[in-house]
Amino acid sequence: MVDAVKQVIDSGSAVRKGEELDTQAVTAWLRTQGLALSDTPELTQFSGGASNWTYRLKYPEADLILRRPPKGTKAKGAHDMGREYRIQSLLKPVYPHVPRMVGHCADESVIGSEFYVMERIEGIIPRKHMPRGMALSKDEARELSTNFLDRLIELHQIDIYSSGLDVLSKGSGYTRRQLDGWNQRYDKVRTWNVSSFNSVRKWLDANCPDDVKLCMIHNDWRLDNVVLNPNNPTEIIGTLDWELSTVGDPLMDLGSVITYWVQGDDNFFMKMLQRQPSSLPGMLTRKEMVKYYLEKTGLHTDNWTFYEVFGLFRIAVIAQQIYYRYYYRQTRNPAFKNFWIMVNYVNWRCKSLIKQSGRQG
Repeated sequence: MVDAVKQVIDSGSAVRKGEELDTQAVTAWLRTQGLALSDTPELTQFSGGASNWTYRLKYPEADLILRRPPKGTKAKGAHDMGREYRIQSLLKPVYPHVPRMVGHCADESVIGSEFYVMERIEGIIPRKHMPRGMALSKDEARELSTNFLDRLIELHQIDIYSSGLDVLSKGSGYTRRQLDGWNQRYDKVRTWNVSSFNSVRKWLDANCPDDVKLCMIHNDWRLDNVVLNPNNPTEIIGTLDWELSTVGDPLMDLGSVITYWVQGDDNFFMKMLQRQPSSLPGMLTRKEMVKYYLEKTGLHTDNWTFYEVFGLFRIAVIAQQIYYRYYYRQTRNPAFKNFWIMVNYVNWRCKSLIKQSGRQG
């Protein structure tokens, strides 16, 4: 049983070409942070990140995770390692499902970029599929999907003022600021082979609601950003990737969840977006997830289509930011080659949802 559990725990794999890490430099820096490390680490890299690069450093004395931004042009405000480090440091006392932070290095001369290091939470990180040999029954899949939403609801209930997380807040108008900001990001990275999204963006602008409330949100809540208990894979023991987290509207967070949630009956192009095992038999559907969340939180909206369409547009922008780096040879990761196809499909899907909603633009 012990060996079987070890086989499903994500420990990373070989470091990708062009994304090597100077472990000697990192080790020397960690020693200045008070860690008594006797040797250089075993190094692996996690495959899930299309944005920041994530490595495991396994020392005899410590099991650590290092996160750093990718090489190449970055969007203003993106890949801020110091911010991600500080957010998790503030969250840890009030939301125990984040890793313990070890240190943040702003000195880019150490490895060529800033980075931060945290303790590793050992467990299962679901990717597109559950690990080989690990099957969930329909009841277990349903339980995992409700536990997944419960962890998000728990995050949304944190008192941002007593925890100090209100420092992230820019006040009311979060939804409008997000719409304006993602519009600008898309314009900066658009290439000739992707849609302008003009009609979708005009509709979003005309239908942008006021914030339902302000709370701590994750902004990238997916199953491949949580850690599962290997002995009980319906239990979430850790949450990762806080790069986009902030104080904002919880329904915007839920919209992001839903747009990444690929169902078993979705079409081929939607399944191109799949990065988590959300299509397993027994998992809640997108409609069931929205209903579950709204009933449990008591929140209400008569304009759900806005949140889903905006979430899809945001996915398109993120995919295009990554494809832009590939297009201009700032990265040669072949996984990014066809991201432009996903961007165009998302534009079509947004238009379909808008049409189904019956809301005028």
